[in-house]
Amino acid sequence: MPNAFVPGQGNLSPEAEAMVERRARVLGPAYRLMYETPLHIVRGEGVFLYDADGRAYLDAYNNVASLGHCHPSVVEAIRDQVGILATNTRYIHDLILDYAERLTATFPDALSQVMFACTGSEANDLAMRIARAFTGGTGIVVTDNAYHGITESVAAFSPSLGPAVDLGPHVRTVPAPELYRGGGADLAARFTADVEAAIADLRRHGIRPAALIVDTLFSSDGVLPDPKGFLAGAVEAIRSAGGVFVADEVQPGFGRTGEAMWGFARHALVPDLVTLGKPMGNGHPVSAVVMRPEVCDEFGRKARYFNTFGGNAVSCAAAMAVLRTIERDGLMENAERVGRHLLEGIRALADHHPCLGDVRGAGLFVGAEFVADRESRIPDRHRASRVVNRMRELGVLISVTGRSHNVLKIRPPLIFTEANADRFNAVMAQALDETR
Repeated sequence: MPNAFVPGQGNLSPEAEAMVERRARVLGPAYRLMYETPLHIVRGEGVFLYDADGRAYLDAYNNVASLGHCHPSVVEAIRDQVGILATNTRYIHDLILDYAERLTATFPDALSQVMFACTGSEANDLAMRIARAFTGGTGIVVTDNAYHGITESVAAFSPSLGPAVDLGPHVRTVPAPELYRGGGADLAARFTADVEAAIADLRRHGIRPAALIVDTLFSSDGVLPDPKGFLAGAVEAIRSAGGVFVADEVQPGFGRTGEAMWGFARHALVPDLVTLGKPMGNGHPVSAVVMRPEVCDEFGRKARYFNTFGGNAVSCAAAMAVLRTIERDGLMENAERVGRHLLEGIRALADHHPCLGDVRGAGLFVGAEFVADRESRIPDRHRASRVVNRMRELGVLISVTGRSHNVLKIRPPLIFTEANADRFNAVMAQALDETR
């Protein structure tokens, strides 16, 4: 894991050292902590997280709390509903229907049905079950550093989990569509050709294609938002091969790009299935698959779907509060306006720091790529890590992404203000000045 705490290193207090040891003893070795010196976070409010000493940290990384930490509308909705009813979807209930109708109304008309789960991993798992039933295939095409979840079947097409997590024999990876490193090539044509080659290789090995799945901002591949529209050819390729296109909107969705509610809209296309997760309940575990009805027909006729907590009344109350708040408070418009201000500020820093080879983004999702020099564009993961950890010391939280772990992943809550962005840019400027 990039930007992870290494036991035995870091400037930990005796109390923190004891907690780290206790954590390892009771939670085992698989968990990881962020930053060279881990944080002991005890409270969150708005755009800030607070440690055990009461120090505030500007959170520009945690997109789970998309409305900010402990948003009053979501807290109230959860508190009220949990005192009335919390049960599964095997009973008729207005709230799940009201929310389903309100959610699907934000999508193109063709995407008119929704199924609920608890996590993005579950949503992607369910989407692939539906895709297999619809297409009769099993083959999956993903980008080469994609992340789509942690269940056994989804981890098998999440190459960013690393070489210790095997990809499935039915999975083919294609290079991420990197405009910065494209050498002037036609990115749309190249990505389409790569997907076509992956489909051909699946068929060569007797595997029928089922799906192309992408995070529409390519978050784990390094935040790759441009050029708009380049996905169209690849989507046509998978459909021509009998497969479906799945848009993973766990990170790009719910207004984050500022231009539209969903990241796929930037490509002027309509997916066959869309998966939702983290920001949907502002931290409450709720997720969904939104789909064309005809894609789910075969699955629905042959297999019943049940999820004890997916779509329960409390989850729907939280999700409804999130959607209402985004619409009522104009947070999509805020993401566009403040995101532009944030992006301009970071690009201004790049004018004075050649280590920033490229700065790119859409709305409140920005990637800043560190390189050894702008001529060679060799990734510089070490400088990126030093900047991340220095910013953490200065009270601003971010992390890194990309195959080389050299891209700052900046995705603050949708309630971020221009003043918050100015503070972020000031701290980043100081970290750039103080690291080498």
